[in-house]
Amino acid sequence: MSMPTPAAGGARATSPLRLQFPQSLAVYDEYAAAQRAVDFLSDRKFPVEQCMIVGTDLKRIERITGRLTTGKVALSGVLSGLWFGLFIGVIFTLFTAENTVVIVASTMLFGALFGVIWALVGYAATRGQRDFSSVTEVVATRYEVLVEHKVAAQARELLSQLPGGRPDPFA
Repeated sequence: MSMPTPAAGGARATSPLRLQFPQSLAVYDEYAAAQRAVDFLSDRKFPVEQCMIVGTDLKRIERITGRLTTGKVALSGVLSGLWFGLFIGVIFTLFTAENTVVIVASTMLFGALFGVIWALVGYAATRGQRDFSSVTEVVATRYEVLVEHKVAAQARELLSQLPGGRPDPFA
């Protein structure tokens, strides 16, 4: 949403994530609705390279997936260490002619040992302050479709034909 910045040698360069003089076209509660509006414009040969979807009012959502115990942490460490050891073992076998089964088994064993130690040390370092597992996501609560000022009227006219397109009358 700013002017192009000068590049080396006096040439003007613009960021692909900026419009020169953006105007609000419509505001949606869901990304899929904003995407549908831009797709509708694209289907009608509108120059969509002059559009932008901006997510605003960000919020962090954390979904708790379970309780952590020393046993669960140890098991997770063993399993991730086994996978890492398997990967390293397979890489080693590409460069040696020795017994590949012994190489893969030993790297998996060392990987499991390293994985369980690393996981338990990390778990102990939290001192019980986070005894749960979770997944986190950052999402926007509103999605605004912006369009370059010189094509805003054309975009509003086209978007008014989209059922439920709700062009912003105050933009």
